[in-house]
Amino acid sequence: MAKKLKVGIIGVGAVGTIHANALTAVGQAELAAFCDINAERLKEKADKFGVAKRFEDYRKLLACDLDAVYVCVWNSKHRDIAVAALKAGKHVFVEKPMAMNARQASQIVAAARASKRVLQVGMVWRQDPASLVVRDMVAKGQLGSIYHVRAVLIRRRGIPGLGGWFTTKGRSGGGPLIDCGVHWLDIAMHLSGLWKPTSVSARTYAKFGPRMRDYRYVGMWAGPPKYDGVFDVEDYSTGLVRFADKATMSFEVAWAANARDETFVDLLGDKGGVRVLDGKALTLFTEHGGRVADIAPQFDAGANFFDTQARKFLAACRGECPPAATGDEGVTVMKLIDAIYASSKKGREVPIR
Repeated sequence: MAKKLKVGIIGVGAVGTIHANALTAVGQAELAAFCDINAERLKEKADKFGVAKRFEDYRKLLACDLDAVYVCVWNSKHRDIAVAALKAGKHVFVEKPMAMNARQASQIVAAARASKRVLQVGMVWRQDPASLVVRDMVAKGQLGSIYHVRAVLIRRRGIPGLGGWFTTKGRSGGGPLIDCGVHWLDIAMHLSGLWKPTSVSARTYAKFGPRMRDYRYVGMWAGPPKYDGVFDVEDYSTGLVRFADKATMSFEVAWAANARDETFVDLLGDKGGVRVLDGKALTLFTEHGGRVADIAPQFDAGANFFDTQARKFLAACRGECPPAATGDEGVTVMKLIDAIYASSKKGREVPIR
């Protein structure tokens, strides 16, 4: 059995706890140190997971004897902490979005190369069992040439932590596009293999969040609302991405809209098409035996994809495989997000370099 790696987690809020649970479940890591600026939460989570080393300053955690570090803090802190961890000789798992923008993401990648340590970005939907099947379909040519992708993630009322760090651009970098849309843009490019976006025409809107006290909702992730806080991000974004003359991708991402909740990614190829991440049984729309046919692949859909992600990160740290989501791919996603915001601001299509 492989030696357990000593892992520290910086930021033990909701997402950090999910990763702690996953690392515990796979049984290949020792949770050796926790860090959080909230002393009460730090004590609660360290006690729960039996972690003796606990710090409110991440620099003290990085001074510990650790193999790897998870960075699960405000988006605005990702770059500084990830770079410091890499310079301290730790392998790094950084939650999505990788950074506030592509420039910061590139700085993390440069630090990883200089340190020769593993850098993995938290694009967990790649490990969804259906996503793994679709990736295999594409690799085997079952969809043929993919010419269009549709990425849709609509929450009717899903603004997280209204007035808190999620809705404060200085901490988050943006609204639903950089919060959850980052997953959909990544998985769309990952599954299709389209990793060279060349231009985008997009528009973002803020129709619900700015009227904070008038915002009606059923439940709120990271709530309750802070009405004395800030909402200076978008709550809806849409646009069209071009991949030179090869393919296109349309996207629609919302925290709030007067529409049904809807999530899916469609891949349209000249031999077949598939919709994934819609919560329904996976179906390949194709032809078979000279007839139009729907094919339902059979696979184990019950695997916990956070557990799978943790297992792959630890394996990458041991040198057994490449990281499941690379820093270079993370930079590409951030370049696309930067361009989407720029296109909306300028009111025209913009190139992606």
